[in-house]
Amino acid sequence: MSTFLKVILRNVIKGPSTIKYPFADSPAPEKLRGKIQHNPEACVACRMCEYVCAGGAIRLQESDDKKGVNFVVWHNSCTFCGLCEFYCPTKAIHLTNDYHTAHLQEDKYSFCEKTLVRKQRCSCCGEPIIPLSPTLVEKVYGKDGDEKGLSRMCRKCRRKALWKDGVFKL
Repeated sequence: MSTFLKVILRNVIKGPSTIKYPFADSPAPEKLRGKIQHNPEACVACRMCEYVCAGGAIRLQESDDKKGVNFVVWHNSCTFCGLCEFYCPTKAIHLTNDYHTAHLQEDKYSFCEKTLVRKQRCSCCGEPIIPLSPTLVEKVYGKDGDEKGLSRMCRKCRRKALWKDGVFKL
């Protein structure tokens, strides 16, 4: 028997080696870059992700009720490059290994995910702000950086609190 026939016979006995996607679940490699997962509690709405996004898939927009900023990801234009995750200063963005982005043609304009980064009032002046994340405060001001409540202050009040009495102290 020729080698060619042996291969055919072995494949017929073994059966199909493909997965019946999307009707059957298929495993994804652990390090696969897939859909974006956004953590609104860690986000400071700095727009770095929007700036570095290769596909223009990320948008930060003021919410309709003015109570925060909507983080919008359009999965049909995301290239899964990982630049948003790499450049996010607070690590609020993580690429999961979920690659399931198949959708119907009529759903292409609604195939996005939104998360709301809520605004809070400044603890000093009451101006609505996006609060700093504790990880960012720790990076900038050290482990004891939030003793004065810097994460809940606007930029002006934070500057005043840091330079109180003419001396920069934490």
